[in-house]
Amino acid sequence: MALYIAKRVAQIVPLLLIIAFVVFIALEMAPGDPATLLLGQNATPAEVAKLNADLGLDRPVVVQYLSFVGDAVQGDLGQSYRSGRDVVSELSRTVGVSATLAITAMLLAIIVGVSVGIISAVKQYTWIDNVVRVGVLALVSVPVFWLAILLIIMFSVKLSLFPAFGWGTYDHLVLPALALSTYPLAVIARLTRSSMLEVLGSDYVRTARAAGMPERTVVLKYSLKNALGPVMTVIGLQFGALIGGAVLTETVFGIPGLGRLMVTAIEGRDYPLVRGAVLLGTVVFVLINLIVDVLYKWVDPRQREI
Repeated sequence: MALYIAKRVAQIVPLLLIIAFVVFIALEMAPGDPATLLLGQNATPAEVAKLNADLGLDRPVVVQYLSFVGDAVQGDLGQSYRSGRDVVSELSRTVGVSATLAITAMLLAIIVGVSVGIISAVKQYTWIDNVVRVGVLALVSVPVFWLAILLIIMFSVKLSLFPAFGWGTYDHLVLPALALSTYPLAVIARLTRSSMLEVLGSDYVRTARAAGMPERTVVLKYSLKNALGPVMTVIGLQFGALIGGAVLTETVFGIPGLGRLMVTAIEGRDYPLVRGAVLLGTVVFVLINLIVDVLYKWVDPRQREI
């Protein structure tokens, strides 16, 4: 297991190098000039050229990339064009907010999604199963920003139960976490149902039932553990979906998190901040999937030989 973890960690380095290079190329191809945005439309060509030289944007892309990699190895991701502060400090200021929102949303999605999937599988072809399947299909189809607006209208404007915007109290967390959790919740519920149905139809489950074991024991002890493997894998992948969903959710609810910071950085062509946010998201996504893979091997001993 230690060797497996070491190999996976070693794979992160080339992945980060590739992601960083792709981001450099994408930003180079994007319309707009950071120097012009910072100085304004009335800036002279000489002033724009001087600021580009000061920011190092007049150098070839490959040179900028190699310089960025060299600084990043030393823990320096550059300085924000807008604020002038270190990118690391800018990310540190917002990552806690996004982590709180993402973890809360994911826990909600796991608890509700797995529970609903189990109930739907046990009650297969009943009205409960039909309601769950229709509900899952609806949640998968609803855009997160549209659902967020509906939640604001219903629970903030109409009922005045939760604040519509801002951050700072537990009340501010409810609606964003609910909106962000819907898509992964639906995916987890659907996969849990299908995985449980496959396990419930296996020979050892029928044998356990024939032996007179309680249905609760058959479902939770024998079936659920063997059905969790694929579910755990999709949970790790859904964290990647949360990164994209958090950008929209934080923007709609006015949350000062990493997603909103990235949107602001892209609009202002704040290249160092965009690169830092993308790399941080990549590291988090890879590490989460590594943790899920390790847990998968721990839950299913057969995977330890692979």
